[in-house]
Amino acid sequence: MAVEKINMPQLGESVTEGTISSWLVGVGDQVNKYDPIAEVMTDKVNAEVPSSFTGTIKELVANEGDTIAVGELICYIETEGGGESTSEEAASSKEKDTSENESNEQADQGDQSMKKRYSPAVLRMAQDNDIDLNQVNGSGKGGRITRKDLEKIISSGDIPKAGEQTQSSEQPQKTQSAPAPSAPEAPKGPMPEAQPGDVEIPVTGVRKAIAQNMVKSTTEIPHAWMAIEVDVTNLVSYRNEMKSEFKQKEGYSLTFFAFFVKAVAQALKEFPEINSTWAGDKIIQKKDINLSIAVASENQLFVPVIKNADDKSIKGIAKDIVELANKARNGKLTNDDMQGGTFTVNNTGSFGSVQSMGVINHPQAAILQVESIVKRPVYIDGMFAARDMVNLCLSLDHRILDGLVCGNFLARVKEILENISKDNTSIY
Repeated sequence: MAVEKINMPQLGESVTEGTISSWLVGVGDQVNKYDPIAEVMTDKVNAEVPSSFTGTIKELVANEGDTIAVGELICYIETEGGGESTSEEAASSKEKDTSENESNEQADQGDQSMKKRYSPAVLRMAQDNDIDLNQVNGSGKGGRITRKDLEKIISSGDIPKAGEQTQSSEQPQKTQSAPAPSAPEAPKGPMPEAQPGDVEIPVTGVRKAIAQNMVKSTTEIPHAWMAIEVDVTNLVSYRNEMKSEFKQKEGYSLTFFAFFVKAVAQALKEFPEINSTWAGDKIIQKKDINLSIAVASENQLFVPVIKNADDKSIKGIAKDIVELANKARNGKLTNDDMQGGTFTVNNTGSFGSVQSMGVINHPQAAILQVESIVKRPVYIDGMFAARDMVNLCLSLDHRILDGLVCGNFLARVKEILENISKDNTSIY
């Protein structure tokens, strides 16, 4: 018998860690290769982790609720082959892993290219414990700060504050003739306490992932906002005229949202600066126009992707919206459904919202909120008329974009939407 390791797999593009939602196996269980052994939640999607081997579960290293980085050990499995395996072998394997990790950490000490790339777990832990990350030397690849670095600092009680000269727990401190006096630590505010009758809801699962991603987005991205008003009277008339025939013919609904997504895809093709992402020392303009759409299911929020939206008709986009929404509500979204988004369109109008400012879906450059269509009196040609009006609200990454390009982009979206009609727009 031999003891093998199963590590946290890569569960999606740009995913760096996952949280063990639940173990589907226990110690002593027999599993076949590719059998699911755990349910894992990331900020992209929920997924099952398959076994890499056929054998018997030897030890579960990670607990339910633990957040594990991609590539880190989650469990040991005993497989056929070699001599009889013992717990000493597993311990030896662990010692070997530790030794290898230490060697890798020492080799990476000179490279600090990843020092400023913080995972959501690291950001959250730093904020919860008032740690200044600029004063921490990471032991990860390229100087990246890991959860283990912060755990060692917290356990030592030597919390680095802004302005202090603090060394990593991985490095020995230099001998000094006399220690420099340190400023008294500012008291940390107490966490709110539940009162009698209050309901405590643990922050776990998708809600935890959403919280981490929102903190990352608002921490790393300098947000700015713009909004415009669009007259969609002709669009509303055209869609209402076609919706019954379309539903009968195609079997799914023709929504207003499909028209908005198509208009955004067309405008992005003309303004590729908006279809970008920040990459430290460069900006990457994406060739493909893959539009993320927000889909809510009970207390969960997913952001699946309509691939190559600029190449699709309004009918094709409407079909993708329906299929992705159904997958989300039935728990059938795959990693591929969630990957590759370059810009997000959020249908906040479905809740009756008339103005909102979204948080950018990291690492994209912008998100557009499509608000509720409302009838309002509008002054046209010397008189007031009832028109169908909608607000479009854009949140933008001000490192990448400025008011000029975003204003022109929104103006183009407005022009496309206001010119949609039965005479000049094809659904198919």
